Amino acid sequence: MRILVADDDPQLVRALRITLAAHGYEVVSAPDGATAVTLAAQSHPDLVLLDLGMPHLDGVRVIEALRGWTAAPIIVVSGRTGSADKVEALDAGADDYVTKPFQVDELLARLRALLRRTSAPGGEPVVRFGDVTVDLAAKLVTRGGAPVRLTPTEWRMLEFLARNPGALVTRQTLLKDIWGTEQVADTGYLRLYVSQLRKKLEPDPATPRHLLTEAGMGYRLVVD
Repeated sequence: MRILVADDDPQLVRALRITLAAHGYEVVSAPDGATAVTLAAQSHPDLVLLDLGMPHLDGVRVIEALRGWTAAPIIVVSGRTGSADKVEALDAGADDYVTKPFQVDELLARLRALLRRTSAPGGEPVVRFGDVTVDLAAKLVTRGGAPVRLTPTEWRMLEFLARNPGALVTRQTLLKDIWGTEQVADTGYLRLYVSQLRKKLEPDPATPRHLLTEAGMGYRLVVD
């Protein structure tokens, strides 16, 4: 597996290169946004670790450029802790957001979860709610007949809810399924991803009818 690390902090890049190589990953690195886009096109990484505040091309613009041609998972690793920065990165197409400083074990857990590629068996159900159709076998979501582009993490969350329509899915269950461990702290990531899904799938995201929050417990997909 090849990972592109894009960050203008040479010490962090060196530390990540050593850590990732020790876990069997091939690493390519870029010191700025423009180089990151070029290297991604040349090396076709399986996953991208990306800082936001890089010279020459901002991280969000890098995400937008990559999403024009690749669905490879993107993890933002940034010192920016504001919710607006996280929302902007997720809106642009990032799959996860880790704030600096971070625990290496948690970053590796999230990385492994995003790199998992599960092949869906045949005969998977099709789930419908409102004007949305979720084809679990084809991993395709349409709304009003038009395809809806989801990031890999958005798809993983929707897929889990769609496999359990009407049932309460706890936050701990989603964290374990998406990031591969129950030890990952829920610091608002689930709420942000559900918000993204509502923007893309709900008639009125501010008053959801299908992707419902059960306060203090988790989420529920209500089908028609």
